Amino acid sequence: MIEIVREFVVKEEARGQFELAYGPGGAWSRLFARCPGFRGTTLLRDTENPRRYLTIDFWETEAQREEVLAERMAEYSELNAAFTDWTESKTEVGVFRMLAEATVHPRGRAGRSKAGAARRRNLRTSR
Repeated sequence: MIEIVREFVVKEEARGQFELAYGPGGAWSRLFARCPGFRGTTLLRDTENPRRYLTIDFWETEAQREEVLAERMAEYSELNAAFTDWTESKTEVGVFRMLAEATVHPRGRAGRSKAGAARRRNLRTSR
């Protein structure tokens, strides 16, 4: 899986349009929704600068992404033009590949899980 990360600084008066276009069911996801390899888009807004956004597009492979962009160049160019009208800047941060996903699970008291406590009790009683 690859992830394409972009940064946008959006004009104040266009924030609503931008969020609708990149949000769930928006023009961006509709453009790619049925394309092979497209896995979705995440939209993030900066907590300190509400005009600054990051978008993350998820694709199975870079080759699939390139193929879809070539096939849908006219639609992509039209949508990209709208984004240009709404933004002060757009920067492609880069193409990234996920190496690992870290998930943190809450632990029981003092860092011990209930399952671990049960195993320890069973060991003590079986001796």
